[in-house]
Amino acid sequence: MGVKSRNKAEKRKEEKKSLFFARLNNCPTSPRKMRLIADNIRGKKVELVLHLLKNSPQASSIRLHKLLLSAIANWQAKNEGVRLEESDLYISEIFVDSGRMLKRIHTAPQGRAHRVRKRSNHVTLYVDSRNSAVPELEAITETKA
Repeated sequence: MGVKSRNKAEKRKEEKKSLFFARLNNCPTSPRKMRLIADNIRGKKVELVLHLLKNSPQASSIRLHKLLLSAIANWQAKNEGVRLEESDLYISEIFVDSGRMLKRIHTAPQGRAHRVRKRSNHVTLYVDSRNSAVPELEAITETKA
């Protein structure tokens, strides 16, 4: 590995230290169904979202609930001295990408075959604290004044 690529890798690694996220790969649900739930929880407080996902009838909400718990655990691992209740966590970003597609054959009338596409998705969920963003904004406004 060259010096230039090593420096870029170290820079990416440092940037990831300030991000709190969790990923779910190859989830056997169609991305369209998962995006419906992801759109409902984007930008909301973590406490509210945990309650919504726990009581939601959709099957993919169970997977998102576990993913959110994982993201909260990742946040706690990086912020050991801060209490969870005082931090005012919210879902800053969530996106659903299409995963691999299993292609199967379903028998059809008159000797034909129809293709069945079993879709999967990848979900990435970012959690952030509203309290940590406030001092940065105050520092920027103080330098301008």
